[in-house]
Amino acid sequence: MSAMSTNRKSRKGRATIYLWLLELLVVVAAVSLAAWLRFAGDPEGHVTFAETFPLRRLLVAFFVTVAMQAFGLYQVHVRHNRMDFVLRLVLSFAFGGIGLLVLYYLVPATYIGRGVLALSLVLGFVGVYGTRLLSQHLFGADAFKRRVLVLGAGKNADLINSRLRRNSDRHSFVVVGFVPIAGQPVVVSEELQVHPDCDLVEMVNRLQVFEIVVAPDERRGGLPMEEMLTCAQRGILMTDLSTFFEREAGVVTLNVVDPSWLVFSGGFDHSMARRLSKRFFDLLAASALLLVAWPFMVVVALCIKLESKGPMLYRQIRVGESGQNFELVKFRSMRVDAEQGGVAQWASREDNRSTRVGRFIRLTRLDELPQLINVLRGEMSFVGPRPERPQFVDMLSQEIRYYAVRHCVKPGLTGWAQLRYPYGASVRDAEEKLKFDLFYVKNHGVVFDLMILLQTVEVVLFQRGAR
Repeated sequence: MSAMSTNRKSRKGRATIYLWLLELLVVVAAVSLAAWLRFAGDPEGHVTFAETFPLRRLLVAFFVTVAMQAFGLYQVHVRHNRMDFVLRLVLSFAFGGIGLLVLYYLVPATYIGRGVLALSLVLGFVGVYGTRLLSQHLFGADAFKRRVLVLGAGKNADLINSRLRRNSDRHSFVVVGFVPIAGQPVVVSEELQVHPDCDLVEMVNRLQVFEIVVAPDERRGGLPMEEMLTCAQRGILMTDLSTFFEREAGVVTLNVVDPSWLVFSGGFDHSMARRLSKRFFDLLAASALLLVAWPFMVVVALCIKLESKGPMLYRQIRVGESGQNFELVKFRSMRVDAEQGGVAQWASREDNRSTRVGRFIRLTRLDELPQLINVLRGEMSFVGPRPERPQFVDMLSQEIRYYAVRHCVKPGLTGWAQLRYPYGASVRDAEEKLKFDLFYVKNHGVVFDLMILLQTVEVVLFQRGAR
């Protein structure tokens, strides 16, 4: 490995280690401040704490920062906006606190007291959040960004400019340039191009590139494979465009994906451990929500009955896991004759088929609550792609490539596409949502499910995407 690539990696590694050490000290300081506040009226108690609890402060900081690592807060390639960062940080402190409580139960000698622990977590959260904001303000994000060189300057390469054009989209990387490939069309603007006056290896060293994104319009011929191999041998990360979009944007880009990438890129975890953990998560989440929501469900049912004649519940056939049909249950939000002749119709904004109660429960997502029964039955999951009607599935499977892949997992009450894309009512919308659905089915896991569940609260509170 060249000294240049070693320096790049060590510099990024050192920056991450420095950030971890700084935040470790911040949490240690938070525990010390919490102890001082807790024993402000008891000087002897504070002295005793200071003498007997030095390592226990470090334990608190260690558990919290390990949880932060688990939630991707020390991974430079993890892309998150402000809301996502706050959610990750809240989860980190919550799980760190739970881990500490388990430790205190198993090893009572490590206990620091409920009051000190609670204050420590609150002060630590404020301290770490402030540290991140201050570091970004003073130093920017360059120390934690990967320098990316794009091999290609055609239509595929230009997707990076069109799909990842905002600063928040480029939170973890900076593009140093696009290298045109001989014999292929050039779409990227001239000022963004890098015209090689040397071989690829020398260019990478000169521009201090950490990663090369391979984005040709045509893979057959034109790519400097020998030079790319040399770069890979010297520690430069080589990434194809599909993997780059999956990592940075949380989508599977349909127009650049080929079947071989879906086969060999990993994911699609259907191990017994994953299936059992997902089922346990579904049962726990559905049961808990049902215990909390049943009074609201009773009120909604009465309001529907009082406003219009007809059943309170609406039953509809949807397509589930492995393409199997099941009967989905919702509160009725439309008139009984909403679909005359049995012809399936997409909902639209200000749909005149909705009743007054129906418009309210659709905006607040209360109409979805009976689907908790579907989750308990095992027909649905709490998190997954939203189930569609067979008529739409047949049509979309013919119109959209890879549409059937979304049926390799159970459909969900909420999902990644629901968070990232507004309510869809067309083939175009379905295609855009499929990009997020495919990302979910490739990358689903307990932590990802929990993140989606927590972010769904924000969607419901602000009524985004409902129709």
